[in-house]
Amino acid sequence: MEVSMLVTCWSTKGGSGTTVVAALAGLHAAQDRDRPVLLVDLCGDLPAVFGRDEASSGLGEWLGSDLAPCSLEQVLEELMPNLSLLPRGRAPLSVRRVDEFLEWATTATVAANAIVIVDAGVLGGATDCSNQCQGSRELRRYLAAGADRSVLVTRACYLALRRTVSMPVRPSGVVLVTEAGRALNRSDCERATGTPVLATVAVDPDIARAVDAGMLRTRVPKGAVRVLGRLFEEV
Repeated sequence: MEVSMLVTCWSTKGGSGTTVVAALAGLHAAQDRDRPVLLVDLCGDLPAVFGRDEASSGLGEWLGSDLAPCSLEQVLEELMPNLSLLPRGRAPLSVRRVDEFLEWATTATVAANAIVIVDAGVLGGATDCSNQCQGSRELRRYLAAGADRSVLVTRACYLALRRTVSMPVRPSGVVLVTEAGRALNRSDCERATGTPVLATVAVDPDIARAVDAGMLRTRVPKGAVRVLGRLFEEV
């Protein structure tokens, strides 16, 4: 029997495309693999990407409660067959009970062979508290550092790559979001991070329109989805 896989997508700079990459990766895994997929939202944006309303309760509320892990099943949203979303909710995130959460997410409570994809958003530097409280920052880093595949989502941007070098979390793979006019390329990214680029996703107006309309699920850009298959290959 296959074991569960934890894939955490993160970036060092806002606007890198982390949420969209996590959503596309979830769609790919749900369509191409006979394994249930759980998308975990730490940023609050995944419901909008899929045309859903913001959830009033989710992971944040559970982390601050004493409810049993199985109660998380009550807030799961089915996006399509084999693909479910665990919303962030509105309560502050914290690292409290994270081990209980991971045990629930990666064992038979969800499915023993599930693929769990976390949208961790921006991992701030050691002194960066501008957009994240300490508990949220700790949770994001914990899930990025402990993932089976820790995926840095980045553009070929000098500032983003510069931040990566100083991060306490090292990626095990990179998704490079490409766009015209950049001086840096795939090789530059691999040299800067010391990590292979697993996939490249071009900035695509069709993807942007689908995201803006909340219709990514029904307007799936096949090419962008297909290239993300390498995220789920054996580590």
